[in-house]
Amino acid sequence: MIRDDILGSLPVHTALPALERALDGHGCAVLCAPPGTGKTTLVPLALAGLLGDGPVRRVVVAEPRRIAARAAARRMAWLLGERVGERVGFTVRGERAVGRATVVEVVTTGVLLQRLQRDPELAGVDAVILDECHERHLDADTVAAFLLDVRAALRPELRLVAASATTDAAGWARLLGDAPVVTARDVSYPVEVVWAPPGSPVRPPHGMRVDPVLLTHVASVVRRALAERDGDLLCFLPGVGEIGRVAGQLAELDAEVLQVHGRAPAAVQDAVLAGSSGSLGSSGVSDPVGPSGVSAAGAVSSPGRRRVVLATAVAESSLTVPGVRIVVDAGLAREPRTDHARGLSALTTVRVSQAGAAQRAGRAGREAPGTVYRCWSEAEDIRLTRFPSPEIKVADLTAFALQTACWGDPSAEGLALLDPPPAGALAAARSVLSAIGAVDEAGRPTDRGVRMSRLGLHPRLARALLDGTAEVGTRRAAEVVALLSEEPPREYGDDLAAAWRTARRGGDGYATRWRQEVRRLTSATNGERPEPDARRSPDPTYGSGSGSSGSGPQVGSGTDDVVAGIVTALAFPERVARARGAGAFLMVSGTGAELGQGSGLRSAEWLAVAVADRPAHSASARVRLAAVIDEDTARTAAAHLRVAGDEVRWEDGDVVARRVERLGAVDLTVRPLKRPEPGLVRHALLDGLARHGLGLLRWTRDAHGLRERLAFLHRELGAPWPDVSDAALLSRTEDWLEPELSRARRRSDLERIDAGQALRRLLPWASGDAARLDELAPERIEVPSGSRIRVEYGGPQPVLAVKLQELFGLGETPRVAGVPVLVHLLSPAGRPAAVTADLASFWRDGYRSVRAELRGRYPRHPWPEDPSAAVATRRTNNRR
Repeated sequence: MIRDDILGSLPVHTALPALERALDGHGCAVLCAPPGTGKTTLVPLALAGLLGDGPVRRVVVAEPRRIAARAAARRMAWLLGERVGERVGFTVRGERAVGRATVVEVVTTGVLLQRLQRDPELAGVDAVILDECHERHLDADTVAAFLLDVRAALRPELRLVAASATTDAAGWARLLGDAPVVTARDVSYPVEVVWAPPGSPVRPPHGMRVDPVLLTHVASVVRRALAERDGDLLCFLPGVGEIGRVAGQLAELDAEVLQVHGRAPAAVQDAVLAGSSGSLGSSGVSDPVGPSGVSAAGAVSSPGRRRVVLATAVAESSLTVPGVRIVVDAGLAREPRTDHARGLSALTTVRVSQAGAAQRAGRAGREAPGTVYRCWSEAEDIRLTRFPSPEIKVADLTAFALQTACWGDPSAEGLALLDPPPAGALAAARSVLSAIGAVDEAGRPTDRGVRMSRLGLHPRLARALLDGTAEVGTRRAAEVVALLSEEPPREYGDDLAAAWRTARRGGDGYATRWRQEVRRLTSATNGERPEPDARRSPDPTYGSGSGSSGSGPQVGSGTDDVVAGIVTALAFPERVARARGAGAFLMVSGTGAELGQGSGLRSAEWLAVAVADRPAHSASARVRLAAVIDEDTARTAAAHLRVAGDEVRWEDGDVVARRVERLGAVDLTVRPLKRPEPGLVRHALLDGLARHGLGLLRWTRDAHGLRERLAFLHRELGAPWPDVSDAALLSRTEDWLEPELSRARRRSDLERIDAGQALRRLLPWASGDAARLDELAPERIEVPSGSRIRVEYGGPQPVLAVKLQELFGLGETPRVAGVPVLVHLLSPAGRPAAVTADLASFWRDGYRSVRAELRGRYPRHPWPEDPSAAVATRRTNNRR
């Protein structure tokens, strides 16, 4: 029996006529409907013709998460008075409830993407609704682009609706070809905002790390909110780990503490969404035959107790948690990030966006007036970004690149996307696809690449599944890949083989999902099994794991440890790592990695790292999941990174010559090279000179002086006087360091090269100007006393440092190359007395004060009243 009373009360009902007109006229529409209006449940039923006398149409609803897809289908089925799988069904990875009579099917965007690749026309489908498009998941953006292609080329009659509560409506309207925007009225109740920032400093999140101080504060805010407000409480936290830690701090509460996240068992998710008393929100879900009143630990809820629901972002949209009047928001979210330099992809913790914070606050006002406690200050709120980062801008694009290649647009330039993919990330993705044999040189998908795209896995894992099947058998390869596709809980440990054994005998939610995925992958692999001559990568240097060298195990052989290592290494060859001691490893990508103190893997010589992240202020990655391998497996999996040959380079301050074999950055074998090729040695010596400077040569005082004189002439006169800066000298070593450089074999040989003698090769001998060196930039100048005083050319102006009495009678400042020298006048003891570039002016104006100061201190030296007419001397009065 259709629940017309509930359907008629949903606010989006008033927007249905406008939506129908928009679709009839344009074929596409953007639906902006605030939380609680019923856009997820009423609109699909209306467009399918299940609520009136109109024609029945088949509608596909795409949700970003499995929990949302299941909940939406169950809610719609309940509104129709039916069971799921009749006229309303759902399909998510590993679970399907669809019958012959199904006309509304709720799927995840990943499932719809696979369906489009297999059947681009979407035969039999009349309309597609992209729900929660504001979240900007990569699969959702890709699906939207593919659907627009389908409408343009194959199915112009296919209806398309982009629906969300908070979104860039104008941007989506432009993307859909200036589609009409239909807005449903807001029926949310008022939500009071309480700013509750921590009282003590909190370190900002980094990677997956969240400061425990913040989590303790969140737990205290939960207690405060329960004391100050009525109703159930929904608390938003960034991940499963944070949910568990906060739940532990709330164990003493007189309330039912529940946990909602993507890994929670379906029964727990259903119980939370149904409510402890079976009540329903405007788009909540209650499966008439499903379980209810189940806690996160599997215990039965106590009727009448208040509930505290700790949730990740899965509860932001599409779902109503009944009875919630209070929201506590930690202010954090998780987004994917890719470190291309280190070859690491992982989720990272970021501040929630303004749109996300608004969605979360709206959960408190779905059924009645509510309150949101935000664990940050009002001043911080202004600095939050408007929307979350689109995944296409920050995520690993390898799967996206394979999907676009299979779609026929490897460059993605012809796709209608709100944001174009970053060129660098897309190039890195294509490089991976080429290495695993998924695309050819032109970027077109190979048969192997097409098979990979249909497995519903990241291309790296698809490669491991296909090639691992040939090595260890389908079932075992599927079991390991299933572990890699969803990281096991932390309590499973960091040893992948041990985690595999735990999942086999486990009865928790993860083990259940793992078994479902194993069945799916086994079926998909058997259904797509390649011909024997096409199982391996077309590029044998990448290491398909074929065991062609004779070192790999035969199909189905090997212990769990061996199998886990082989499959993991096939998936992540750049993360094959060799021990460096004390739990430290070096991956072939060049990234350091470290194991935890209590890890049982610390004694391993080789690892295949499955999961790693980089902690704050650490140069090395932290290994969270890995498998032990041997050197043969490492060589096979990372064969495309193997290099061997003679290596001569500057290292640790000298020339090192050796014969090496390595995988990427990891040395396999190193032997000294007795007779290195001279050209390689010369190149290494030049590298040493570039790193450490020309100071490696022998520089006498005369050599330094010659270089300074040449630099002065080049600065003042230019050509033909040479540039003798480090950069210039290093760029023309063949003009002045030969033949000594080619004869050198080590650093000590460089130290014997006379730099001054070598520099003289650069003098302009051909033009004859070399003979004027002493004329234009003399090494010494003769002063009136007869002394020959050295000129220092190292500064911006040549300097002549001379005792004042030796310049008596000299009326003009000496010049070199037309430039007056800077005269440093010294006392009889050789101490600075005055500095002048105009000697005549000094005799006239400055000498009197110097004479008055020094005459009494040095009475035995001459201090004439007129120094310009006096006789210069090096001697005292008595000696004169």
